[in-house]
Amino acid sequence: MQDTDAHIAWILSTGRMLGLQALVDGLGPRLRDGGMDLMRFRLGMRTTHPLTTALSFVWENEGGPIVQVAAPHGLESRSAYVGSPMEHVATTRTPYRRNLTGPLTDTDHTILHELKERGATDYYGVPLDFVAASSGIMMVVSDGANGFSDDDIALLTTLSQVLSPVAEAHGNFHLATAIATSYLGPNTGQRVLDGQITRGDIETTQAAILFSDIRGWTALNAAEPPERVLEIANGYFEVMSDAVDNNGGEILKFMGDGILALFPSDGSDAGKVQACRQALSAAHAALGIARLADLPVPFGTGIHYGELLYGNVGARERIDFTVLGQSVNIAARVEAFCGRLDEPILLSDHAARLTGMPTRHVTTEVLKGLDMPMPLHAPNVP
Repeated sequence: MQDTDAHIAWILSTGRMLGLQALVDGLGPRLRDGGMDLMRFRLGMRTTHPLTTALSFVWENEGGPIVQVAAPHGLESRSAYVGSPMEHVATTRTPYRRNLTGPLTDTDHTILHELKERGATDYYGVPLDFVAASSGIMMVVSDGANGFSDDDIALLTTLSQVLSPVAEAHGNFHLATAIATSYLGPNTGQRVLDGQITRGDIETTQAAILFSDIRGWTALNAAEPPERVLEIANGYFEVMSDAVDNNGGEILKFMGDGILALFPSDGSDAGKVQACRQALSAAHAALGIARLADLPVPFGTGIHYGELLYGNVGARERIDFTVLGQSVNIAARVEAFCGRLDEPILLSDHAARLTGMPTRHVTTEVLKGLDMPMPLHAPNVP
């Protein structure tokens, strides 16, 4: 006889403090050890993420735990979902039960046939009701000779009600993390999640600053339909994102046809050199990726190193996590000369010297906002 109160107490004390994968990895064996012929235990939920539409957390008795499953967008049109028990529960918000001991027909979804071949005897799915518009599902499979008993179904239904707020809380945390990291980047997003959200909550830091934008953006918009312009812009942003991410940087802003990226430094001599070399490596990588991707537009990249203000600015109820300071302005001014000088990459004199890598002097200019002329350098072909 299962101890319902003990299972509930475990979920609300220990289980809820775990991640959802660890929760199902713990609850599945508890139910089986209590006498339930449980073959599979699965929690699934919708999520908001640029790449993922749903998450599933699965435990199976045979073969050990299964890692988290992330379903990409377009799930609703895939054969694995259409007509499945999961679709029934998700769309009707009612339980689904199917005995698998008898013969199955062509109208039964493929997943039921696959589970039956593996020895499954019973399938039960139940919705998890959330306060928000999103929702979840609990799906369980039995491998016992007679499937789930009436007591099993009653227990599972009760546990689904207990698991609903726990799953929703974890889902909300996943949503917050996805939004913060997708819109702000992983490092900056984590700062926001950690509570750095007060206007004026700013710190002084050092970094290599990389500005990049598409050349001929105005002419491109005049010559191409909006859909094509958007396609080109997204292709460029993917190129820059791959290059920056793979070289230790983070894109802080997408700005129309350009980006602002940071390569943080601890301020030490070695840290300054590393940050500038990472930024230069990212600039070279972007050109290489663009050639392989046959990106149809040229772009310029400017790099500078310096001190900046990093944090929250804005109105009382609408703030932005950004960077400010003369170093940011200089990086933007350096990049602006890429088009004028027909150079894909330019570095400020300070950044060029910090890289310690071969460069060539291109010009000396008085940058807007500065009194002294600044030499600008282009990297030698690597």
